[in-house]
Amino acid sequence: MSYTKLNREQLAARVARDIHEGMYVNLGIGLPTLVANHFPANVEVFLQSENGLLGMGAAPAKGNEDFDLVNAGKQPVTLLAGGSFFHSADSFAMMRAGHLDVAVLGAFQVAANGDLANWHTGNPADIPAVGGAMDLAVGAKQTWVMMEHFTKDGVSKLVERCSYPITGVRCVKRIYTDLAVIDIVSDQFVLRETVAGLSAAQLSELSGVSFF
Repeated sequence: MSYTKLNREQLAARVARDIHEGMYVNLGIGLPTLVANHFPANVEVFLQSENGLLGMGAAPAKGNEDFDLVNAGKQPVTLLAGGSFFHSADSFAMMRAGHLDVAVLGAFQVAANGDLANWHTGNPADIPAVGGAMDLAVGAKQTWVMMEHFTKDGVSKLVERCSYPITGVRCVKRIYTDLAVIDIVSDQFVLRETVAGLSAAQLSELSGVSFF
């Protein structure tokens, strides 16, 4: 089996390709924040952050950071012309009321029926950190997951049923990993593409789930 995983920037660029002109999008904490760096200059996408920003741009160049201008993960960001600041309560109202076209979130597990687990593994030593994930998962018109396909221990994050605490029920529509793009349709993983050199059968064997 000979294939090469996408690196984080390649994965972010792949997600960015499916975000179209004029979309209102929330990029979740962690890996999804990289997507902001991969939109073409001539494509206007409205990036929203749950801490009260609309109109975020790419990450600032090193040395140009303004630590009063940060995203929900406390990372420095830039603000595009026309961008705005507002109270976090207004931001959550925006998230909950269906005004976002897409929320791109990380995940610990995604189940075949679209259930999402991304805020806690159940390990009592971990600090629960749900943040706005529940609001985004059910409030956005579409919830996409962007994640590495396997844990650091080599365990697939695609599962038949989540064993971790659920963030949102039947909310995930599409999954982007460093190996594949997968849609969830009628409680099934539907494989749309894989990295070069990796067949659907091989991915199924590696993942321990079936693809259709």
